[in-house]
Amino acid sequence: MTRHLLPDLWLLSDERNAAVLERVLRNAQQSMGFIYRHYHLPDPQRHEEFQRLAHVARAGGHIVILADSALTAREWGAEGIYGAPLALYPRRSDLIRIATAHDMREIAQANRVEANAVMLSPVFPTRSHPGGAVLGTARFRTLAAHAQMPVIALGGMNRQTAQRLAWPRWAAIDGLSPLPSRRRIHRE
Repeated sequence: MTRHLLPDLWLLSDERNAAVLERVLRNAQQSMGFIYRHYHLPDPQRHEEFQRLAHVARAGGHIVILADSALTAREWGAEGIYGAPLALYPRRSDLIRIATAHDMREIAQANRVEANAVMLSPVFPTRSHPGGAVLGTARFRTLAAHAQMPVIALGGMNRQTAQRLAWPRWAAIDGLSPLPSRRRIHRE
């Protein structure tokens, strides 16, 4: 997977945005990557919901990545996998591999397994980890400079924070979702 084939915008599924995912995927103004997690669902229901949302995503021109094993991604028909760098090994050329990273050690691991992209977080405060430590702009840029693949910013990301960070690739859970409480929360 070459750099130019990866979208700049990414949407991650989560229990808290589950009710609006279909609408976000249908109404997106640009193609994006959709990372299906839905860890809160039991396996049969998780698979069924994946198939439904993957159909909607592909109809909108989005790529679909599964937070699971390469074997499951192939069985379910995902274009790629998402997870900790060492979970992406061995390298499979037929799947897009998106690594997660929070520090220099994980960036180095993503480099070693030759991930297609790395999702670096948390850049800003998030609902996922209230009160947790964040990278901030300077630390994010320092870590991103060591990645040998495209870096996707995650954590408190929305259109405004992406502009503030001045980073072309970013991902969100709440930051792309029209949730009623959006004005009062930090988005990720």
